[in-house]
Amino acid sequence: MRNSAHIDPLHPQVALRPPEQVMRLTRMGSFFPTRLSFMRTLIRRLVDEKAQVRRTVWEIDDAGFGRAVYSVPLGGHVYSLIAFSTPLNPERRTDRVIAESWDTSYVLFDGTPKKDDLIRLQANAPRQEAGRFEACDLVLLRANKSVRLFEHVVQSLSNGMQPDEDMIGSVGYLMRTTAVYGNGKFGTADRSLIKDRAGLSGPFQAEMLALWPVRGFTLDLVEHVARCRSPATFVPLERRIKRYIGIGNATGLGMAPFLVSHPVLINNWMMARETALARVRAIHKDDPETVEKVRELITRVRNHLTEWNVEDTRQMERIKVLRREFDQVDAVVTTEWMALPKPWDRLVHLSCCWSLQCQELIVALLLESHGNLVDGLADCMASDVHARIQPSMNVADLRGLVNEHFVWALDFDFNTEQESGQFWYVSEEKLEPRLGRRYMEPGSELELPLDIARRVQSLNRDLAEVSITQTVAEFLIHHPEHRYAVRRVQTAAHCPYGEIRDNLIGKECLPIDMLRCKLSFFGASKFDPKSDLWTRITLYQGAPLFDEIAMEGADDWWMPVFESY
Repeated sequence: MRNSAHIDPLHPQVALRPPEQVMRLTRMGSFFPTRLSFMRTLIRRLVDEKAQVRRTVWEIDDAGFGRAVYSVPLGGHVYSLIAFSTPLNPERRTDRVIAESWDTSYVLFDGTPKKDDLIRLQANAPRQEAGRFEACDLVLLRANKSVRLFEHVVQSLSNGMQPDEDMIGSVGYLMRTTAVYGNGKFGTADRSLIKDRAGLSGPFQAEMLALWPVRGFTLDLVEHVARCRSPATFVPLERRIKRYIGIGNATGLGMAPFLVSHPVLINNWMMARETALARVRAIHKDDPETVEKVRELITRVRNHLTEWNVEDTRQMERIKVLRREFDQVDAVVTTEWMALPKPWDRLVHLSCCWSLQCQELIVALLLESHGNLVDGLADCMASDVHARIQPSMNVADLRGLVNEHFVWALDFDFNTEQESGQFWYVSEEKLEPRLGRRYMEPGSELELPLDIARRVQSLNRDLAEVSITQTVAEFLIHHPEHRYAVRRVQTAAHCPYGEIRDNLIGKECLPIDMLRCKLSFFGASKFDPKSDLWTRITLYQGAPLFDEIAMEGADDWWMPVFESY
């Protein structure tokens, strides 16, 4: 996907924001979900197809343990979420990936499972990594209850009352996933088996398809347990509460290296997002309906921010700043202000006086209000292209690419602890990425190649010592250690948004920024950091329920607000 890939005479655009502005960790760690986020893309597809979800199996006992199956049609295929709910000793309940037991486990199955499939998966899905899976098993995941809220909702409904709205608002989910595995991991289907299917060709669409019915299962489960506890007094959850309840997620370092190891894919994500913004900014004068939509969304954002509260003091301070700044946005962006030429380009320029979080929230706001310009770009975000070395390129051209795309990497002093204090490695126990302290912990000899800046610096030094007419192939014969860096540099020529322009092994690197960036593309909201290394989020909050997917306005759930439902 090149810079010019989306220049379309029917959709004029201003210049894209440059990579050196966009691809900085502090900005990436300020991203919000948009219409291009993968959950939104999936829901729009289900809405367009008026998909009808069917619960084909419900073998759950009075205490809430057993199995259930939900079938979801998509793109001419049927997929089934198979859910298993099992007893769990409270002492073994943890969000950490090293856990070995869970309240619930799930498999997204390709097709409609037969009895033998259910028996096989009931023996394996609760074991997760220790289980055995087949090519018809597309996604493997697990989730734990939010114990306090789950029991509160059960108790309330069984007594004929709705749950406390403050508790619903402060938590926002009944179950919290701790791992979602696909793409061939642990024997599940490789992406190549489904990448050309309608509805699953986009990034992470199978995973998003698995998570949406998990949310429906948790709602069914809490009502089932409450009804069984007291059939005479039971009342169901009010629809507005159901709509507000999403799926929680706890995400740690395992997700972060993806942004580095897939430069072509990340370039496509960013390019689509920046192209969408450039199209909106090019609008000279917008129609009254869209102007009114923007005003409504600004009000919704302010209410959403009021409901977003976390324990992390740093993030909570950022939220407070964001609330004050969005009050200023509300005051400035009046109907009269928007009637003047180039309103959205002016708003982006004006946002530079506010925080990065506010700037990126305004980006998401503008994309949300212009689906006609934005939605089609979701089709450009996938990639099966693998970066390859161009051996015939000469050293002069390679050095030119370094100076064009990696000048940011050349000034770090990697002889200092400040710039080389961390290293990334894979945990032998769980095969998950971890972050070590180079000068305090062993293991740096097992370092993952996330030290892009350091590698490019080393490459650049050696390039300066050889003839500029030498080919890359000749250079690598004598310097094979630079193959990885050469490939990154050459890839940047056509994937300018594929590199994070920061030192990922320095002490100042905060992995939480990498997590938030990727999670925003998933469509996550309510970021709730628990440290610099992991965060809790909410997925599908405000999304349509099973029986709402064909209703008008089903996809209007960006920045959900409890009182709206």
